[in-house]
Amino acid sequence: MEKQKTVSVIGAGVAGLASAIRLQHAGYTVELFEKEDLPGGKMNVVEKDGYRFDLGPSLVMMPELYREPFELAGKNPDDYIPMERLDPMYVSHFNKGKETIEASSDLVKLISTMEAINDKDAQGFLQYLQDIYERFIVARDHFLQRPFRRQRDFYQPSVIRQALKLKTFDSASHSIGKYIEDERLQQMLSFQTLYIGVSPKNGPSLYTIIPMIELLYGVWFIKGGMHTMAEAMEKLLIELGGKIHYQTPVEEILIENQKAVGLKLADRTVFSDFVMCNADFPYAMKHLVKDTKAKGKYTDKKIDRMKYSCSCLIFYWGMDRQYDEISPIHHFVFSEDLDENIDQIFDGRKMTDPSFYVYMASKLDPTLAPAGKDGLYVLIPVSELSTAQYQWTDETIQDYRQKVLNTLSQISGFENVEQEIVSESYMTPEDFKSKFNAYNGACFGLQPNLLQSNHFRPQSKATHCENLYFTGSSTHPGAGVPIVLLSAKIAVEELLLDDQE
Repeated sequence: MEKQKTVSVIGAGVAGLASAIRLQHAGYTVELFEKEDLPGGKMNVVEKDGYRFDLGPSLVMMPELYREPFELAGKNPDDYIPMERLDPMYVSHFNKGKETIEASSDLVKLISTMEAINDKDAQGFLQYLQDIYERFIVARDHFLQRPFRRQRDFYQPSVIRQALKLKTFDSASHSIGKYIEDERLQQMLSFQTLYIGVSPKNGPSLYTIIPMIELLYGVWFIKGGMHTMAEAMEKLLIELGGKIHYQTPVEEILIENQKAVGLKLADRTVFSDFVMCNADFPYAMKHLVKDTKAKGKYTDKKIDRMKYSCSCLIFYWGMDRQYDEISPIHHFVFSEDLDENIDQIFDGRKMTDPSFYVYMASKLDPTLAPAGKDGLYVLIPVSELSTAQYQWTDETIQDYRQKVLNTLSQISGFENVEQEIVSESYMTPEDFKSKFNAYNGACFGLQPNLLQSNHFRPQSKATHCENLYFTGSSTHPGAGVPIVLLSAKIAVEELLLDDQE
């Protein structure tokens, strides 16, 4: 009987777990090595004083992609990741909380909200939806689910024709502005590009796809929060026979004659037929691939010159009460001058009036906080470390904390928010760098600008080394949990293709 081939997977992030599941299911012997003591990478958990928070990702979009690894293995996803659809999906707050717009996933309610603003924008909104949906179908069928192993895979008349349909040369905010006049609606629809780390002012207009995906496919909540997904994938991998080694950092990808042959750990060497790397691509190329030839064009200099997504400062506040009067669980709070706020994030200046996002998972799952209490997760998009013109000192953290609290306390229901905090922890860009090897502390990896997307983005298959594959947010097709799950699918398909040759 032929011996099963082996794969070493680096990192138990979403893409690492999803690739390990796919490979184990395909008949390989998979061992996964993770430097932290929990699965999920940035999809992790913060526990303190009886409060439990999602560390990073918090919004579930495109649930069918979450379900796919379980269905592939012949399991019922509902047994692993029970989900419910949210309506309303979120509330946006403007003008220091004086104005709010509720985003319903029910088109009837949403159109009524739009018409109350003005009929012209309701009409423009429907035109925006039609336009972006057409482009989404093109992206889904021709770009998001396929690799660009060689440059010529992109430079073919048929692919170029489809690429032109994406209208990528326009920016997200300019594209939205063509359909919608109301500034608040424009901000609501373009701001979300920040949640894959790119500015709406110069990120390709295709990324206005994010609100479209929310509106057409819904926003969902997984019982127990997002970390349930990470725990469920870990459980599935073990059920399939895969092995996970926690607190086991990888020091080097072993390469012989431009071929990956295994991993070097602190205390031993592990040999395998293939290596699947879910460590952040820039970090991996700089620190784990030490063979200069195997780096190809991704030299240390090139890695430093590349553009990185923004980062995040996240507060996890345990509150001494429940916020029954506040609904729903997701809130976007906009700066009074959003343009200036976004410029500051991407110029590296300290923000004077930051926009932020508030998430209260305990409202839907009371087990995430002590009885009668709520937990507040507050995320502020900030500059990544190589751009920031300031240090992450206690003073910086306190300054941003106070600015957020000043704004939040003007929103109805949160008037006494500062006095109601009884437990506190936070993550800064420095923490994302040290805990998850996120290069420059950039939470979403390489920025998905035009010259770092599709065939310009690092691909799954290493260009100058056989049997080495990459997956995760810095690789094609990009950042965000659903897209990272697609990157795992592409990477595994690339490995299977090579193994069949």
